[in-house]
Amino acid sequence: MTRLHATEPSVAVGMFRPRTPERPWRVRPRSRTADRRRGTGGRDTTADSTWMPFDPLYHPFPSRRMTVYARMGMVATSQPLAAQAGLAILRRGGNAVDAAVAAAAALTVVEPTSNGIGGDAFAIVWHQGRMYGLNASGPAPAGITLGAVARSGASEMPAFGWTPVTVPGAPAAWAALAQRFGRLPLGESLAPAVEYAENGYPLSPVLARNWAGAFQSYQRRLTGALFQPWFHTFAPLGRAPGIGELWRSPGHADTLRSIGASQARAFYEGDLADRIDAFSRAHGGYLRKSDLESFRVQWVDPVSVRYRGYDIWELPPNGQGIVALMALNILSGFEFAEHGSAETLHLQLEAIKLAFADGKQFITDPAYMRIRVEDLLSPAYGEERRRLIAATARTPEPGQPRGGGTVYLATADGEGTMVSFIQSNYMGFGSGVVVPGTGISLQNRGHTFSLRADAANCLAPGKRTYHTIIPGFLTRQGVPVGPFGVMGGYMQPQGHVQVVMNSLDFRLNPQAALDAPRWQWIEGKRADVERFPEDVVQALLRKGHQLRIATDAGGFGTGQIIWRDAETGVLAGGTEPRTEGAIAAY
Repeated sequence: MTRLHATEPSVAVGMFRPRTPERPWRVRPRSRTADRRRGTGGRDTTADSTWMPFDPLYHPFPSRRMTVYARMGMVATSQPLAAQAGLAILRRGGNAVDAAVAAAAALTVVEPTSNGIGGDAFAIVWHQGRMYGLNASGPAPAGITLGAVARSGASEMPAFGWTPVTVPGAPAAWAALAQRFGRLPLGESLAPAVEYAENGYPLSPVLARNWAGAFQSYQRRLTGALFQPWFHTFAPLGRAPGIGELWRSPGHADTLRSIGASQARAFYEGDLADRIDAFSRAHGGYLRKSDLESFRVQWVDPVSVRYRGYDIWELPPNGQGIVALMALNILSGFEFAEHGSAETLHLQLEAIKLAFADGKQFITDPAYMRIRVEDLLSPAYGEERRRLIAATARTPEPGQPRGGGTVYLATADGEGTMVSFIQSNYMGFGSGVVVPGTGISLQNRGHTFSLRADAANCLAPGKRTYHTIIPGFLTRQGVPVGPFGVMGGYMQPQGHVQVVMNSLDFRLNPQAALDAPRWQWIEGKRADVERFPEDVVQALLRKGHQLRIATDAGGFGTGQIIWRDAETGVLAGGTEPRTEGAIAAY
C-alpha cells in the first residue's frame, strides 16, 4: 500500500504543547515509542512531557452522569462537538430541525467511523402538533442485477468496494428537513460542520480507538487503487490519527459547502454527482449519475404499538423498527417487577428472538413485502407469538401472521418541535470507497441484500434493502413525550426495547435508562451481556441461554433520550456513557 504524506489535502496535524509566550504553540513530532504506548494515541506521557501523564482510555472507577434539564433547547449526540454545532444553530434562531441537520452534518466530520455524507438517514419529527416520518434510504443502482453479482463468484453480497454501494440519502434528508420545517438556510446549518472539516478538531478517545481499529482492518483487507482515496482522506500520515490529534479534511468542507449552497442538488445532479459517476465507472461500479438524479426521499407515516399506556413510534419498513414494536407487543402481556432479574432478561431475550425471526423473514422494501405491517403488529399476533415463550431458551422460527459500526441524535426546542434522527454508512466507514478529493465516504448498505432468489430481501435493481437504522419516539394520549434511539446495527431494536422498558416498566430517568446494563441477542440461543451479576448469569445459563460476558461495551449500541414535560415544556435528557455522548442545552 502506498504511504501518503502530510502535504496531501487531508491533513492530520501533530500533537501540540506550550513553547513560549511569543509563540505559545508548536508542532511536536510523534515518536515511535509514544505510538506504542497503550491508550495514549501517541501522546508522550513521560515525566518530561508538558502533558499530564494520563491514559484517556483507562477508567478504573465508576462514574455517574446526571439527567440534564433545560427549557429553551437541547441537542443530544454521541460527540460533544456535534452537540455544540446543533446548539449554535438553535442560538442563531434555528429550530430543533435546523439543529438536527447541523448536528447530523457535523457528525459526518467528527465521527466518520460511523457515518458519512455517502450514507442514509431516517427521521421522526414532531412539529406543530403533528408527527412526520422521513425515509431517506437509497435504493440499489438500476444497473445492478442478481445475475451479475452471482457471476462475479460471490456467495453473498460483498461488504467492500462498489458492489454494496446504494444511493446515498443523507444529503437529501438534510435538504428535505430544512426546506419543510427549518427556519435557516441549509448552508447556515451546515456551517459548523464545514468549520470542523476545514480547520480540524482533536480526536476523542473512543473515536480514535474505533478509527485505529478500522485502519488496521482496512490495511489488511483493502488494497488497490480503488481504496487509496480512503487512506488519503482518513490516514493521511500513513496511520490513523491518535487521541487528541487534529484531523481535517478540506475536500469534505468543500463538499458540505456545495451541498448547502445548492440544497443538495450538487450531490444528486451537479458536479459531485459527476465525480461519483466517473469514479464508479473507472472501477467497475454500478452506481450512475442517473441513479442519483432519480432519487427522492419519502415522507411516511410512523407506526406504533401501545405499551404501558404509551404509544411507541417507529418508521415502517424498509427499516427494522417494527422488530422493536413486535417485541414490545409480545412483552406487553407480562408484568415486570425487577430490572435485570433472570426472569426479566429471559422474557426479553425470547421476545426479541421471535420478533427478529419475523423481521428477517419479511422486512424489505415495502413494494416487495409479502406481509402487511399492521398484521405483524396486531395484538392477536402478539398474543400468538407470546404463547411460544417457554421456561427455557428456544431457537426462534418465523411465524405466519394472518392477512387482513451509526449515529443517532435527538433535538428539541422551546416551542415544542422535536426530532429523532439517525444516519449511517452501515459498517463503520462503510464500503471503503471514498470519492477522491470530496470526503464522500460511501455506504455499504447493499451488503444486507440476500442473493437467494426466494428471499424477501433478495437483491433487485432499484430496490431498497432491509435497513438497520431506526429512530424512535414516544407519545401519551396524543401528546409528545420525546425522541429516543439506540444505534448499532442489529442491536438497535434490542436497544429500543430496553430503553422503553427501563423508562416505562422500571421508571428510570433518561440517563439511568441509558446507563443500565444491556444484553444483545446474537443468534440461536446465543446472547452477549454486560455487567449483570453472576447469579443472574448462572440462572440464564440454567435456562439454556448461551451467554458471553462482554468486556467491551462497544457492541451494545449508543443512545440518546430527550423527554419533554407537557405542562412546563421542561426538557430532560440522557446521553450515552459507552461513548463520548454529550448534551448541549440552554
